[in-house]
Amino acid sequence: MTTFYTTLRSPIGDLLLVSDGEALTGLYTEQARYARAVEADWTPDPGPFREAERQLSAYFEGEARAFDLPLAPRGTDFQRGVWDALRTLRYGECVSYGELARRLGRPGSGRAVGHANARNPISLIVPCHRVVGAGGGLTGYAGGLDRKRWLLEHETRFASRLGAYQARPA
Repeated sequence: MTTFYTTLRSPIGDLLLVSDGEALTGLYTEQARYARAVEADWTPDPGPFREAERQLSAYFEGEARAFDLPLAPRGTDFQRGVWDALRTLRYGECVSYGELARRLGRPGSGRAVGHANARNPISLIVPCHRVVGAGGGLTGYAGGLDRKRWLLEHETRFASRLGAYQARPA
């Protein structure tokens, strides 16, 4: 199976996009804690990423609040469950790790949810930046707290214009 990749410039730094040719398998920010590095057998090709690039550009311009792309993140069943739950968070909505654990039917597993969140291989599109500490504080973001702050402020700035839901962390 061929792995394709491209790099996209963005307001939060370069983004590495990875695909199996059918679906997006990775989106990593520069210097992120669990970012993948380009491997020797990967093929540089922007072709598989045209729609992802279009949607990401619209997001950064404040013109879009959701993504509609085929995704194929690789992880454990629990991790994929957390990542699926992240995709239900609406633009501008923040929840705590504990609240996300409760929504998953796993109260008390906030720390495990945090670990799965940190391993999210498709950041931004699978919006792990929308999960905050119990008191609403910015905690843990594999891409760095400055990026998390930027993304949350960006969504707050455009949320009312786009008619998006906003909530306080539970």
